Amino acid sequence: MFASDKKTASLHNKNILVTGGAGFIGSHTSRQLVEAGCNVVVVDNFYSGHKWAVPSQAILLEGDAGDLAFMSRTLATHNIDAVIHFSGHIVVPESVANPLKYHQNNTCCSRNLIEACTKNEVRNFIFSSSAAVYGIPSHIPVDETAPTAPINPYGRSKLMTEWMLEDTANSFLTAESSDKQQNPFRYAALRYFNVAGASLDGKLGQATPDATHLIKVACEAACGKRDYIKIFGTDYPTPDGTCIRDYIHVEDLAHAHLLALSHLFKGGKSEILNCGYGTGFSVKEIISAVKQASGKNFKVIEAERRLGDPPSLIADAQRIRALLGWQPRLQDINVICETAFKWEQKQPAPSAII
Repeated sequence: MFASDKKTASLHNKNILVTGGAGFIGSHTSRQLVEAGCNVVVVDNFYSGHKWAVPSQAILLEGDAGDLAFMSRTLATHNIDAVIHFSGHIVVPESVANPLKYHQNNTCCSRNLIEACTKNEVRNFIFSSSAAVYGIPSHIPVDETAPTAPINPYGRSKLMTEWMLEDTANSFLTAESSDKQQNPFRYAALRYFNVAGASLDGKLGQATPDATHLIKVACEAACGKRDYIKIFGTDYPTPDGTCIRDYIHVEDLAHAHLLALSHLFKGGKSEILNCGYGTGFSVKEIISAVKQASGKNFKVIEAERRLGDPPSLIADAQRIRALLGWQPRLQDINVICETAFKWEQKQPAPSAII
């Protein structure tokens, strides 16, 4: 549905490496890249990704995005023009319980990948960042100029990678080498809000084992794969006491990556951009939307708050719309929930989900 977009015409025949391209967002983006005429190389260690999710037209390599030697060889062998970096752990409560796992896999691996890019003259880099870098914003909606003060290791790991990208880009701008000045390292860090939904043709969706995303979990409950769903905290300072989030359809988010990549190929400067719709829904509202989409009245249990959850996160995404001409096509919570539910209906039931 996005392949004919004139804004991404500059991507035709470019060699793009996608780390984590077998995962939820990475697979949707890889498919859109292929449809835009790119030569796609996917690197994934299948920690949470799936081989079937990778487009058949893409080259698939099993490996670790943080393996400096492997990534250097891969970048050189395939004459890569740009990297889109998705791979990383994403579960906030797990990051609180095991912070070093997140700093190893998210921060250290990103550092090695950035080095591999600079050593192999790959000067265009798209990073999968997160709204978690804002922590608990003082103003809602939150724009890109808001202070960054993450309240969990996951958010910190994302912010540290943003800093590494900024420092690397600045080192090229201040370099004495004319080559570095004429061919600078440039990046776009896309700060995701809550990503959900599935492709309209039903071929791609969220298939991560033990997923914690609310819409995914609610859809599992609607399909009878869970006995119930938990609401973690009903005493937040929000209208109904539950957390509020900005939900974005995965296809719209994937397209934002193509637009950001096109921006860099056209000589655009490095950017940090929010990716959300600017509309917030509470946990209770999302559960109601999934019940409506599925026609199922599953059991809901109220539980204590989880560590690391801010009360409300809603994007001010005016900048990405103005700068890149991003125009969401699936900005409807009902479409998000309906596509997620239809996808979940086709998925096998895990052996032990409670």
